[in-house]
Amino acid sequence: MKKLAFLIASAFAITSCANSSKTNNQDDLVKIQKETIKIHDEIMPQISAFDKSVVTIDSILTNLGAIKTAKPALDTTNSRQELTQLQKKLDDATDHMMDWMKDYRSDSTTLTYANSELAKVKTMKALFETVSKEKQEILNKY
Repeated sequence: MKKLAFLIASAFAITSCANSSKTNNQDDLVKIQKETIKIHDEIMPQISAFDKSVVTIDSILTNLGAIKTAKPALDTTNSRQELTQLQKKLDDATDHMMDWMKDYRSDSTTLTYANSELAKVKTMKALFETVSKEKQEILNKY
């Protein structure tokens, strides 16, 4: 009888731990997913600003001759290269976000996937911050 009581108590303890672990994993999963979407929501509004900046860069590149007239010291070769590179970085950052959104599986139930996606959006946020800072520095010259 003591053995039976011990086995029942052990089985109950193991089941309780397993259920507790599932609950903790589910809580962690939800927390990570919310953080991922929060970071996405911080980055997303920058896309329209990046798109406007690409249009601005196109305009500057088109009118570089007139800008050179107003600013004779301007190195147009260097400016064209710098603006073209910035334009590519803006487009690449935006494309990166669009690709991530297309591939993101919000219905995934694995912590590994959720952590991987959180790492991706954190990296993307850092990229957006770097490109945004560079955009301000370069476009302020014009």
